[in-house]
Amino acid sequence: MFYEPKDGHGLPHDPFKAIVAPRPIGWISSIDADGRLNLAPYSFFNALAGNPPMVGFSSEGVKDSVTNVRATGEFVVNLATRPLAEAMNLTSARVPHGHSEFEMSGLTPVPSRLVKPPRVGESPAALECKITQSIDLLDLAGRPTGRWFTIGQVVGVHIDDRYLRSGLFDAAAARTIARCGYRDYAEVIEMFSMAPPQPAIV
Repeated sequence: MFYEPKDGHGLPHDPFKAIVAPRPIGWISSIDADGRLNLAPYSFFNALAGNPPMVGFSSEGVKDSVTNVRATGEFVVNLATRPLAEAMNLTSARVPHGHSEFEMSGLTPVPSRLVKPPRVGESPAALECKITQSIDLLDLAGRPTGRWFTIGQVVGVHIDDRYLRSGLFDAAAARTIARCGYRDYAEVIEMFSMAPPQPAIV
């Protein structure tokens, strides 16, 4: 089949998110201007650059995470894993502003080193970030979409030493999960390696 998104797809559910998959989950912890905690997962998330390390997440509308990050300039990305999947899913619930998803999900807020928002103590890895940009994404006609893309520079990295193997972070051992569209998720359970071609193919 072929369809133009502007005309609709005619399927029971939008296939776009299932095609662009698996996607890393940006499990974002933040605080508001009054110091109240927030924790929410975002499936439109990824690493954007390596040096300096930068990450970004996109919000369908101005939600608490975006409001908090704009107000404080800081957030933490916590690694979502299979053992934490149910708790992560709980933190996606719509709750009143100021209600702590940490408390609701039974997760432990642990103080960060360089930013004010705490990290998820149970997560094998976390990235402390400071915001560099918050962008209202535009459509082809140049109109604001109300989808906000927040970019942060990673200023601190936490890694549970149990998941370091020969100096490498073992995503399979950590059981990292990703979003696959609809209600589907994937778990990293197997890895394979490929070296880039040398010399360059001409």
